[in-house]
Amino acid sequence: MKGKFFAAIAFAAALLITGCGGQSGSDNAKETTFKIGASPVPHAELLSQVKSDLKAEGINLEIVEFNDYVQPNIALNDKELDANFFQHEPYLNDFIKEHKDIKLVNAGGIHVEPMGIYSNKIQDLTELTDNSTVSIPNDPTNGGRALLLLQKANLIKLKDGANETATIQDITENPKNLVIQEVEAAQLPRTLEDVTVSIINTNFAMNAGLNPMRDALFIEDSTSPYVNIIAVREGDENREDVKKLITALKSEKMKKYIEDKFKGAIVPAF
Repeated sequence: MKGKFFAAIAFAAALLITGCGGQSGSDNAKETTFKIGASPVPHAELLSQVKSDLKAEGINLEIVEFNDYVQPNIALNDKELDANFFQHEPYLNDFIKEHKDIKLVNAGGIHVEPMGIYSNKIQDLTELTDNSTVSIPNDPTNGGRALLLLQKANLIKLKDGANETATIQDITENPKNLVIQEVEAAQLPRTLEDVTVSIINTNFAMNAGLNPMRDALFIEDSTSPYVNIIAVREGDENREDVKKLITALKSEKMKKYIEDKFKGAIVPAF
C-alpha cells in the first residue's frame, strides 16, 4: 500500500512539474524578440523609452547600435534586423536606387532632426572670409540637403530647381569662394578642428556633445521635409510587431519626452 501511495504522489508531482513547465514554455513563446538597428543618439535613446511599453505587448525590443549610414540598411535587407531607425526617406530612396537588390520601405515617420552649421573657429557666419573651408556629408541626399542649407544661409546659390539631390556642380554663385569638402557624415564632427564650418546631421552632432539649439550657427527650421523613419523590409510594414512599435513611438508619452528632452533640437513628426 505504501508503495502505491508513494507512487501516486510521485505521479501527481510529475504532473504538477510538467504542467508548470508547460505554462512557462507557453509564456516564453508569447514573447517575441524584435531586433532594430539605430544610431546611438537620438534614435537608440528614443527606442529605449518604449522598451517597457513593448514588453507589456509581448515584444522584447533589442537595440543594435550603428555609427554609419550604410550597414543598418544592409543588415536589415539581409534579415539580421527586423527594422532600423536612423534615416530619412530621401536618403532611403537614394540608397535603394544605388543598391538595386535592397527592398526596404518606410513604415512610419517619427521625428525631424534639423541639420545645422557648426564651427570651432567662428561665432557667426558673417565672420566667414574668402576661401573658408566647409565640410558637408558625402552621401548624395544629405550632401544636397547641406547645400540647400548653405543657400538658405545666403552663402551660395544653386541652379533653379535644385533639390535634395543637388551636388557641388549645381552651385551657380559662391561669392566667398567657399572650399567645400565632402566627408562621411559620421566623421563630420571630427573635421571641426580643420575646417571653418561643418554642416552636421543632428544625430552625429549630439553624439559629439554638440547641442543644436545652443551650438549651431544656423539651423533648418520646422519646414524641413527630412522626417526620420522606421524602415522595414518590403512587405513587413503590416506586421503586428511593426505596428506596435510605430504606435509606441508616436504616443503622447513620446511626444512629451521629445519636446521636454530636446527642446526643439528634435521635433516630433506626429
